[in-house]
Amino acid sequence: MDGEIEPDRLNAKLDGDDEPVVIDIRNPPAFRQGHIPHSINVPLSQLTGSVESVADADHVVTVCPHGQASVKAARLIAAHEAFDGRVDSLKGGLTAWDGPIEAAAEQSSDDGPDAPF
Repeated sequence: MDGEIEPDRLNAKLDGDDEPVVIDIRNPPAFRQGHIPHSINVPLSQLTGSVESVADADHVVTVCPHGQASVKAARLIAAHEAFDGRVDSLKGGLTAWDGPIEAAAEQSSDDGPDAPF
């Protein structure tokens, strides 16, 4: 792990040409409720098996609610033999993030019966 990145610095990088890969390690329902735009959801429990999918990234930022579990995730990525880039944890996690948040579009359910009216 290279360190922690301040939320305002990450926000600036997301608007620039040097955009890092942002990995949100929360569970899928929490991710769908709101996440940093263009981030990908890889729950911490699945991260080990997914590191190779970002192995060619120059910069990865891990994200969690408060910035503690994402430090562990960043260390895990940095220790993986296939990864050779920079990896940071978002300092303070999503509670410190004051940039844009994107929510997953609600999915309509066709499983229930149609209303009679």
